[in-house]
Amino acid sequence: MGWLWLGLAIVAEIVATTALRYSNGFSNFVPSLFTVAGYVIAFAMLSQALRTIDLGIAYAVWAGIGTAIIAIISIMVFGEPGNAAKTLGIAMIIGGVVLVNLQGAH
Repeated sequence: MGWLWLGLAIVAEIVATTALRYSNGFSNFVPSLFTVAGYVIAFAMLSQALRTIDLGIAYAVWAGIGTAIIAIISIMVFGEPGNAAKTLGIAMIIGGVVLVNLQGAH
């Protein structure tokens, strides 16, 4: 059940971060509301995940996967430039999360 909570926390964090881009410095009400609510929900779900998943593992997965997906969204949705270095960086984040999880499995 912890991994389900963690997955939901990641989704909430991605929604919140994407809404933050649309909030225009918290001057647009609805995106600002989604930002605040999304982060509150993300942390609440992360706290539930931590009942059964080690902190180091949960946080690495939460932060790493969230960062990688937001980087991809920024390229695909917001038209931010993508290049080989950014692609390599995203791959390294995902690889790092995998390594942390492999270490935690022993």
